[in-house]
Amino acid sequence: MARLPRAEIFYPSEIVAVHLIGKTVRSCYLMGFDERSGKNFDHRKRWIEEKLKTLAANFGIDLLAFSCMSNHFHLLLRSRPDVVATWDDSEVALRWWQLCPTRKIKLEINGEWVKVPAAPTEYDLNAIRNDPVRLATIRLRLSDLSWWMRLLCQYIAMRANREEGEGLGRFWQGRYKAVRILDEESLLACAAYIDLNPIRADMAETLEQSDYTSVQRRVQSIKATALDAGSSGKLRPDVERAALESATPSRADAFLAPVTIDERKDPLGPHASRNGRRSSDKGFLAMAEAEYLEILDWLARDKVAGKRGSTPLAAPPVLERLGIEPTLWSAMVKDFGRAFMNVAGTAKSVSEARSLKTHRKFYRARV
Repeated sequence: MARLPRAEIFYPSEIVAVHLIGKTVRSCYLMGFDERSGKNFDHRKRWIEEKLKTLAANFGIDLLAFSCMSNHFHLLLRSRPDVVATWDDSEVALRWWQLCPTRKIKLEINGEWVKVPAAPTEYDLNAIRNDPVRLATIRLRLSDLSWWMRLLCQYIAMRANREEGEGLGRFWQGRYKAVRILDEESLLACAAYIDLNPIRADMAETLEQSDYTSVQRRVQSIKATALDAGSSGKLRPDVERAALESATPSRADAFLAPVTIDERKDPLGPHASRNGRRSSDKGFLAMAEAEYLEILDWLARDKVAGKRGSTPLAAPPVLERLGIEPTLWSAMVKDFGRAFMNVAGTAKSVSEARSLKTHRKFYRARV
C-alpha cells in the first residue's frame, strides 16, 4: 500500500502523536562510519540533537522520544495546538523568528563557526504581528509536524553539503515516513522501539551507552538527580517524581516531554512548559519514569535473533498492571518499524481508524 498524503493522517490543528522516520539517500552511512570511504560522520548525530533542542524550544510540539542512527533517525512527536493557542501574537512572532530568521550572525561554537538568528527588532516582529493572514498561517505552522521535519531535514542536508564542499546534492532518501499512533499500547511500544534502536542494531549494549537517544538523556538526568539527592544515590519516594520531572533547564532531558502523565493529579489544559526548552510539561505514559526504564531494560535483555541475552522468567509487574500480555507486546516492539504503514495500534484500533479526508480504512503493513 502506498503512503498516504500527510493530510490523510494528521492535521496541525489536532493533538496527535506520530512516529516519524527520516532515511539518508540509498541508506548510505552519512551519519556514522562509512566503510567504503573510511570517513566517520558520527558528529552529524550531534547536529540533529542540537537542532531538535532548538525545534523543541520554539514549536508547539512535544518531543517524546528520539534516536539518531548511522543512516536514519526516529522521532516520536506530539503536536500541541492547544499550547500554541495560549501564546500571544508577540510570542508567536518571536518563536517563528528563532526558527526562520531573515537575518543571522556568525558565532564560534565548540570551535566551529555557525550562523544563529540575530536579535529581532520591533520592525521584524511587527512584520508578523501586524499581518493577520501571515500571523494565522505561522500560528498553524508552529504545531505542524511537517514544518518541524522540513526545518530539521533541510538544515542537516545543507550543513552536510557545506562540510563536504558540495553546493547541491541529495542527503535524504525522499519524504519522511509518518505513522499515526492510535492508542496507549502502541504509544508505549513506539517509544520503546525508538529508544532500543542502538541496542537492536548492536551499536550499544546498555541504555546508558545508547548515544544520541532520548533514553540516554533521561538516564543521565536521573543519575544527576540521584547524586543531588544525597550520598546514598537514592531518591526519597515522596520527592522522586518531582525530582525526575523537574523543569530545571540544566537537565540533560529538559527538552524532552516528561514520561509520566497522571490524569488524576496533573493539571488540565495545555500545561505549557516552565523551563522554556520544550512545548509543555505534560507527560505521555501512565507510569513512572523509573518503571519505563525498567521495561526498556527488560526488553533489551529479551532474546532476539543475532543479539545476546535472554528473556527473564517473570515479566515486570507494570506490564501486568497495564493489562498488556508480555510476549505479544514484546513482539510488537521488535517489529514496530515493519508492522505499521500509516497508523499504529492494536488490531481493533487500526480497524476502527479512518483517513481524515477520504475516510478510507487503514491497513497494517506486512511483517
